[in-house]
Amino acid sequence: MTILETTPRVAVIPGRRTALIALAASVFSVAALTFAPAVHAQDKTSIKVGIMAGEEEDTWVAVKEQAATNGLTVETVIFNDYTQPNEALARGEIDANAFQHEPYLENQIATQGYKIVVAGYTALWPVGLYSKKHKSLEELPDGAVIGVPNDPSNEGRALRVLEDAGLIKLREGAGILATVADVDENPKKLEIKELDAGIVGRAIDDLDGAVVNTDWALKSGLTADIQIARETIENNPYRNFIAVRAEDKDAPWVKKLVASYQNEAVKEAFDRIYKGSGVSAY
Repeated sequence: MTILETTPRVAVIPGRRTALIALAASVFSVAALTFAPAVHAQDKTSIKVGIMAGEEEDTWVAVKEQAATNGLTVETVIFNDYTQPNEALARGEIDANAFQHEPYLENQIATQGYKIVVAGYTALWPVGLYSKKHKSLEELPDGAVIGVPNDPSNEGRALRVLEDAGLIKLREGAGILATVADVDENPKKLEIKELDAGIVGRAIDDLDGAVVNTDWALKSGLTADIQIARETIENNPYRNFIAVRAEDKDAPWVKKLVASYQNEAVKEAFDRIYKGSGVSAY
């Protein structure tokens, strides 16, 4: 988002009388600021929320309706680049955003120093293990060839799906960036093939199974009926959430915003829009 900086004013050196008047005015202003009640973010009844373009725009139509019943006017600001919503939030251009999971935010905080926190969870787009050859985990043969995405964040997430399914065990402390080298136990002697995230779903005909994230599964024509395992919601670090600046975390408007998302009316709209590819995660 392009930010228009205010043009700095040129300083004018005042005369003695002007300086005294300015000094008196400044003292009065400081006193006024000291004793006047401050207007903080918690008093807001109208806010801006950054979201990504696409289906989320439809979901937030329902959120806006719920917010209105809570006395909160929500304006959505649409982004097409994942690097922009946190920058806009940190700069105060928007009051909240809703597009990311915790590993992404943690990386942004580490690299950009943002003071942004989780306000309330929204949804999860579960990564699943798909197979056209086997109808269940039990049918997977010893030595089955399983494709996983080879980029750091997605590979670790895919391996967690296999671990949660009881197919492998990762070494202790492997973390969210685990790779095949971190597989500690592999009782079925699975052959885990690391493939480009955009290829792994399309290569499913040549594999016994493929762990694919939601976006690429849809693009590859993979449907829920051939999914034999999927990641769980509980304590999942990849749940998306509403984020706010740390200073606003306990503001009343934040609680109203979260409540405007976390309700049955929005869940029904979300389920209708995403048709099972995403799930509510609160």
